[in-house]
Amino acid sequence: MRSTISQMLRQLGVVNIQAMTINEQILDTVRDEAFDIVLLGHNASDKTTGIQLLEEARFRGYMRPTCGWIFMTSDSSQAVVLHAIESNPDYLITKPFTVDELKYRIDALIARKQVLRSIDVAIEAGDHQAALVHCDDVPVYEPCYEIAQRIKASLLIDLGRADEALDILQQHFWDMSDKDTGLCMAKAFINLNRLDEALSLLNDLVEAHPLLVPAYDLLANVHERKGDLVLARETLEVATSRSPLGIPRQMELGRVATYTHELKVADTAYRRSISLGRKSCYRSPDPYLYLANIRRLEMQSAEPKDKIELENKMMTLLNLAEYSFPKDLAFKARAALLKAKWCEDNQNNEQAAEFLQQAERINRTLVSPLNLQREMLIVSGDAVPILEEKVDQTALPDKVNFDPVMSDKVNRLASKHYMAGKYGQALRYLNLAIDYNPTNATVMLNLAQLYLEVARDNEVNRESRLKMVKRFLKLTQKSALTEEEKVRQRQLIYYFTKPLTNLPKGSLHALLK
Repeated sequence: MRSTISQMLRQLGVVNIQAMTINEQILDTVRDEAFDIVLLGHNASDKTTGIQLLEEARFRGYMRPTCGWIFMTSDSSQAVVLHAIESNPDYLITKPFTVDELKYRIDALIARKQVLRSIDVAIEAGDHQAALVHCDDVPVYEPCYEIAQRIKASLLIDLGRADEALDILQQHFWDMSDKDTGLCMAKAFINLNRLDEALSLLNDLVEAHPLLVPAYDLLANVHERKGDLVLARETLEVATSRSPLGIPRQMELGRVATYTHELKVADTAYRRSISLGRKSCYRSPDPYLYLANIRRLEMQSAEPKDKIELENKMMTLLNLAEYSFPKDLAFKARAALLKAKWCEDNQNNEQAAEFLQQAERINRTLVSPLNLQREMLIVSGDAVPILEEKVDQTALPDKVNFDPVMSDKVNRLASKHYMAGKYGQALRYLNLAIDYNPTNATVMLNLAQLYLEVARDNEVNRESRLKMVKRFLKLTQKSALTEEEKVRQRQLIYYFTKPLTNLPKGSLHALLK
């Protein structure tokens, strides 16, 4: 099929083609190369399927705004098509298709990308303010005008300006009743806490578009915010029946079903998550942990003769998760919390205290420690607030605009935390600094050094951290460096080529400022 597609593209006059077999190396290539268009095929019989790669590319942020994605699948089942749509490719084509159909899709994609290029470039650079300006540069007569206005509204919502977004969206939605505009408008209502209006709009959307699965997700969120967990669960059940392949949605169903004591529904959702997670970027020990908690909850109303079997099942799930994720210390801390809760259920307070101490000891070794009090609520299935704990938004905002000056300032703060031995906090500030300016070579080098030191000192997630070192060093090779940065780059490359056991102990260098 790959050779057939390549031949079709050559017939259309496309000459710069890089054909690749479907495998995990594609993700590295997509991350490192600047493609104009990616045509990704899916075949369910492949060891690594196209839909897995599409989902992971979206999950890892490799689907750049400036690159167009066309997803091609021979499986036109509702489950596969809806799951692919959730990863938001530009187009989805079912096989077989003709050269003319492929040409139409590519021509339309190129035309749209050309009109929206200045917007996409600004978004890719993290400069949302510039992107907002470019959205207004698209003329009203352009077919892409409505898309540009929807992008503008989404950016405004991300920037905390949902009221401005709503002004734009209401005008366009009532004129065209576009479902994507309707979804964006519902998000604005939710952000403004206008839940009744969001509820009415989302009910209209799912009635008009029964397969619009993201609308069900938002609808469940609104029901939960209004305190109706039963309706939230029922909405998620509909959503998972429409699109059963999404792990995050299955996990949400399991969570809400646990809150409403529908343990069989939660059991099915978590088992489904484990099964789907075997070949997914969302693979984690969480469904094992929450399924073990279901066994704990079942013990509370079980006959004495059944409790031993349920206890064995709970412990088997926790042991299986620990075996499958041996380096996940955060899971071990959370598993200890669950065991403590189980001991409390059985009035074994002494052993419960031992498990709590174990969780605290593990937690102290984590780069980003958990809030154990909140984790206990989450792990045990007790209802928790929808809104996470408030953080100091002036220190670490979730969304930032392109600001080189602020990037340098935050980098200096990271250096202070690093010198004080607060490596987790230093890493958070460095990641924030790179958000402010993705081209800041000083920050890239500091991130490479910090990830290298953490990989040297801790086996947990060592492989992924070394990949981050490689990534940031590779990015610096494309940057204009000062003499000091060049020296640091050569030093880090030298260290990176050595076995970790041969690296000097402690700080490799003071961070660059």
